[in-house]
Amino acid sequence: MKMAGTAILDLTRSNPTECGFSFDQKEIQTAFANPQMLQYRPDPRGLPETREAVSAYYRNRQTAVSPDDLIVTAGTSEAYSFIFRLLCNPGDEVLIPSPGYPLFEFLADLCDVKLIRYPLLYDHGWQIDFSALASAASSKTRAVVVIHPNNPTGHFTAAAQSSQLLQFCEQRGLALIADEVFLDFAHNRRPEKSFAAQQQTLTFTLSGLSKLCGLPQMKLAWIAVSGPIDLKREALARLEVIADAYLSVGTPVQAAAPWLLETRAAFQSQVLVRVDENLREIDARLRRRSACSRLKSDGGWSAVLRVPAVQADEDLAVALLKNKQVAVHPGHFYDFTQPGHIVVSLIVPKREFAEGIGRVLAFFD
Repeated sequence: MKMAGTAILDLTRSNPTECGFSFDQKEIQTAFANPQMLQYRPDPRGLPETREAVSAYYRNRQTAVSPDDLIVTAGTSEAYSFIFRLLCNPGDEVLIPSPGYPLFEFLADLCDVKLIRYPLLYDHGWQIDFSALASAASSKTRAVVVIHPNNPTGHFTAAAQSSQLLQFCEQRGLALIADEVFLDFAHNRRPEKSFAAQQQTLTFTLSGLSKLCGLPQMKLAWIAVSGPIDLKREALARLEVIADAYLSVGTPVQAAAPWLLETRAAFQSQVLVRVDENLREIDARLRRRSACSRLKSDGGWSAVLRVPAVQADEDLAVALLKNKQVAVHPGHFYDFTQPGHIVVSLIVPKREFAEGIGRVLAFFD
């Protein structure tokens, strides 16, 4: 359709550099004028000043993370691959939430790791099904992944569920991998607690510039390691060996990181305003229709719509594209097991989003 010149309203757009946000170009350019980028000082854990800037980010959130407990990576995908290699032999298993982010399958395959899904249940909000989680664990299980807040459901793991999850991992000797790339995007603006602060079980907390600052092109992320001191010390030493084999994070972006992190507040405020506007648009239109609804969410950049399950999600997405010229993600992309779910990005520019959602809902009239 694009090749034919058809205008398409793309409600899957989630690249922040292409969604009309303003960035402090002068500040970013100044960050890369740091003369340190002309020197090569390889440090497998990341430059000390980079790790100190990340530690300061956590201090600002009232969370204590030492620079010595951080490993800097070239994106969270690399962080996952480092952790999978650290924890797993070929054929070992990692438990991941369903629904959840579709990239895990590819990362696990590349690391010869088998993913086992544990279900999230929806009843006026999302919860972990701990009975199913226990059933999913086996002698080959090495870690549990929690996405906080989840993508695409947008729910934060509640305090009681977090405690139960940590206890589950501790009792079974499992590591916890906490993906917090959307942590700063709580819709109510109240800071959510990070898993990076806990010491109960070996935990790897992931985040980075891609979402926090809207700068995916910088390819800078990190792993914060926490938990019992002996396990943490050994994990950091082994992660250092893995990171030292690649030294993949460039000096320029590491040297610029302290300044780049300072731009996050301006970017995040724009995103949260956009998300609020687009959620209000959805909800206002849904009040006039009974066939569709929006599943409750608390954070992140996505919305899940429940729609009449008259056909497979894939067929529905294709029909919306052909008949309404609107692109959405079918629910099965995110491992929804039942038809009748579509996922849209909440950072699409307001006018485009309103027109696109109008077309989607009109499809069911």
